[in-house]
Parts: sequence; structure tokens; C-alpha cells
Amino acid sequence: MAKRLRKAAPWEESPVSPANCLDDGCLMHIFSFLSPIPDRYNTALVCHRWRYLACHPRLWLRVERPLRNVTEPGVYMNLEAAVSAARPGDTILIGAGSTYLACNIQIKKPLCIIGGGELPDDTVLTCSRGSDNALEFLSTCKIANLTIKAELGCCLLHRSGKLTIQECLLQCEQNPLDYLSFPIVSTAIEYNPLPSLKEQGHGVTVVRTRIEGGAKAIRTNGTLALQRVRAIYARSSVFFWFEVGEK
Repeated sequence: MAKRLRKAAPWEESPVSPANCLDDGCLMHIFSFLSPIPDRYNTALVCHRWRYLACHPRLWLRVERPLRNVTEPGVYMNLEAAVSAARPGDTILIGAGSTYLACNIQIKKPLCIIGGGELPDDTVLTCSRGSDNALEFLSTCKIANLTIKAELGCCLLHRSGKLTIQECLLQCEQNPLDYLSFPIVSTAIEYNPLPSLKEQGHGVTVVRTRIEGGAKAIRTNGTLALQRVRAIYARSSVFFWFEVGEK
């Protein structure tokens, strides 16, 4: 005897998420409070609508040259202006196809700086001769998909916090002045001599990054050491995976 199908009660039906009842503007405002990586990135994986809103240009600061629309919010002609305007946790997307000047730019808040091209070569930051560094980090930050060039000095100066360098190209002056150039310099303990480094969480992590020129891949102040180093040697460059931590 065939069983009679029972109609589901209203409370047994699949509930609609209250968040999906909000309009796009309200959802975008909520997403703006999420850290871009990993929270906003994970939000974009929920559905097509959330992906569109979480990746909307209004939620990302952009550096573009030439500036297409001076009235568009969140768009800047240079990286220094974007860093100054950014809030802690913001992501700055640097437009591909241009070379941008970056000299002694101090970053004192957590930021994520990403090149907008398909490859690191598509977005180039250059540090002119006479500058100590291109970017100086005093907070936990991440940079990705960028080419950074320095004639003298260093490409990246790490003072404090956790710095992640992912899929970048760091180029320094080669012979005969390569002994004055260092792609990465870390002085975390020297700059901020607190009793416990582990509690502060200072460190540098380098992943799939190509380094060219310079006397050494990284210079530390003697109290830091490279850990878990992996390198692939090519004719003109070396690909690195490593971390810098306390001895």
C-alpha cells in the first residue's frame, strides 16, 4: 500500500537567511567591516551575489595612473596617498600596466597591498637612488603580486609586526654596488626592544618570491635567523620560500 506523502509544516521548510533579505547597499556596508583576507575573501565564496558585493571596487582602495575619474571615491594617483587614507585592515589594489614611485613610505597600520595584474611584472614600484627603502613596515601587513625595484638601499624594510611577501619580484642594484643593496632588511627587535618577541609576533614570511641582485636575500640585525628555507636557483634569479624568526 502506497504511503501518503505528508506536507511539510511551515516551520519545516528551508528557512531564508535573514542576511539575504538585506539590500545590496546594506550588505556592502557590513562587508566593509570585514578584513579583506581572509574574512572578505571567504565571504565571496558563499554565492554569486555575495561575491559581487564583497569584490565591489567601492570596498577596495585603488591606485591608478592616469586617474580616470577624479570624483570616484577610493581611487588615488600614488601609493603614499592611498596608504594615508586607508583604514586598518584595508586592501589597496595597485593598477597594472604602470610604474609607480615608492620612496620611504611608512606603513603603520595593518594593510594588504596587491598588484592588479596577472603577473608581478605588470605592476612595478620603483625606489629612486638616495632613498633608504621603498616600503617600511611597522605593522602586520601583506604584499602580493608586485615588482619592487631599488637602486640602492633596500626594497622592503621590516621594523615590527608580521610581514608576508607573496609571489613578488624584488630587484636590487647589481655589481659593482650590490653590497649596498638588500631586497629585505628586518630590524624588528632592534627597533622595538620589548622583553618577549614571541608575544609581539614579529616576523617575515616569504612565499614564491623571486629575488634578483643585492648582496644577500635578507639582512637581519643578528638576533633573527632564517627558518625553513627553500630555494630554486635559475640563471639570473632565485625563487625563495622562507621565514625569519627569533633564534
